[in-house]
Amino acid sequence: MATVYESVMQQLSGQNMTQLSQQIGADEATTQTAVQAALPTLLGGLARNSAQPEGAAALGDALNDHRGGLLDNLGGLLGNAQSGPGAAILGHIFGSKRSTVEQGVGQATGLDAQQIGKLLMVLAPIVMSVLAQKRAQVPQGSSAGHVPGPAGGIGDLGPMLENETREASRRAPSGLGGLIGILDQDGDGNPLNDLGKLGGMLGR
Repeated sequence: MATVYESVMQQLSGQNMTQLSQQIGADEATTQTAVQAALPTLLGGLARNSAQPEGAAALGDALNDHRGGLLDNLGGLLGNAQSGPGAAILGHIFGSKRSTVEQGVGQATGLDAQQIGKLLMVLAPIVMSVLAQKRAQVPQGSSAGHVPGPAGGIGDLGPMLENETREASRRAPSGLGGLIGILDQDGDGNPLNDLGKLGGMLGR
């Protein structure tokens, strides 16, 4: 089964990457690098928000809201990200640290915070939709996790997201190191610890 990183990059290939680059006002190569840099940050925030049962339950409910056909028709989101759910999702993941994340990804890619803000508003709903799709593809009770928990949560979602974060970090451009440093506020080398402080749990 494809990783979240692979699935998102596949969704944002070809014409979709062209449209995204036009949306944020950057060339395609820089836009692709920015997507690669932002993915570990989004996944890390989701991982920390789902580390506790309440957070996993809230994320499970949120994933239920993203089981629609967004991935079948990205044109609307790519053409008008402001009208989509991206801003609300980012608020839940990063809280008041959203601007810090935007600046950090910008420093890693050479884009400004406004461009990164637009990119993240597109990327966040895609990540949620990919996660919802991935969840649906794994049989309940399998060794891969995704077992429904209380109130719609997912028992092993936290560990799965941490694995996905590490994979996305491994495949991200080298410039991501600067972003990790910004987010790793306690200096332990693990930005996931700090991302957990950035926002509340995902909910509807």
